[in-house]
Amino acid sequence: MNPTYLEYAANGFYLLAVFLAARNSIHTWWLGIIGCALFSLLFYQVKLYAEVLLMLFFIATNVIGWYQWGRARGIKQVSTTPLLRLAGYAALALLVTALYGTMLHRFTDAYAPFVDSAILMFSVIAQFLLMNRKLETWWFWLIVNTLAVPLYFSRELQLTAVVYTGFWFNAWYGWYLWRRLNAAQHSGV
Repeated sequence: MNPTYLEYAANGFYLLAVFLAARNSIHTWWLGIIGCALFSLLFYQVKLYAEVLLMLFFIATNVIGWYQWGRARGIKQVSTTPLLRLAGYAALALLVTALYGTMLHRFTDAYAPFVDSAILMFSVIAQFLLMNRKLETWWFWLIVNTLAVPLYFSRELQLTAVVYTGFWFNAWYGWYLWRRLNAAQHSGV
């Protein structure tokens, strides 16, 4: 399958949105809305139904994130999440992955329902952490991108797989930048 105009457009908008998220830019949100809408159509075409649901979730949370980051008062600084809470998030993601993956496996013609579901669940957690400017968002995006790259290659979405490889590196860069922001906030710089 050759990349379609839809795949090019979805990746273009989403690539820019993810790039700007690592740089703590509010423009990540509206670009993300466009990219996610295009990706939802693409993923439906290749029977990655959990990814479609994820993109619809991202559209809604991009609207909320855009609002939260754009408020004049009460703007959240980059902060950290307690380790026990992160472990709870990961456990919840694994449980829901198993349940939703089983449902997709039994009741649909979904391709790779458990990997698809894991990407969905870890992305949901990563998105909530991103919306709240939590440093650990980047750990969850690393998990998501590590799972997504081989899945997209297996569905012959080579362009998307290559872009998500770039997202993997961007997640490391985002973690680095946000860690520096968090340290600067605590040192009063």
